[in-house]
Amino acid sequence: MKLQAKYFGEIEYLEEDILTFPAGLFGFEEEHQFLLLPFDGSAGSLLCFQSVQTPALAFVAMNPFALLPEYTPVLQPGELKELGVADSQELGFYVLCVVKKPVADSTVNLKCPVAINPDTRVARQVILEADGYEMRHPLAQFGTEEGAPC
Repeated sequence: MKLQAKYFGEIEYLEEDILTFPAGLFGFEEEHQFLLLPFDGSAGSLLCFQSVQTPALAFVAMNPFALLPEYTPVLQPGELKELGVADSQELGFYVLCVVKKPVADSTVNLKCPVAINPDTRVARQVILEADGYEMRHPLAQFGTEEGAPC
């Protein structure tokens, strides 16, 4: 299949590449299918959630562990059940990034990560109950400099 992606131009993808978000993303509950595409040169730390349904809709995301190795998202039992796992450590996690100029003013949302079951490709954006994670962590807080991945 082909798609005109927001940041990547025309791309080809397979049905099995699609991530399914049964509840959509916060504010975009009607969007249920996304591709997770890495940006060139980011070593997998900077990615894009590209909507399959709405090609003009894409969200920049980051691997939170590249920013904060001690990041420990813990989901609630109901969330784990919806994702088909017994433990949060069975999931992949990504955080959404608001890109600003200069790049050091960009922020990441560590409070509401996207959790993905890598086996089923089912994903869900969650709100962590743990203190210490904010919705707008400045990238500069993590020592990210101008020209860094986000």
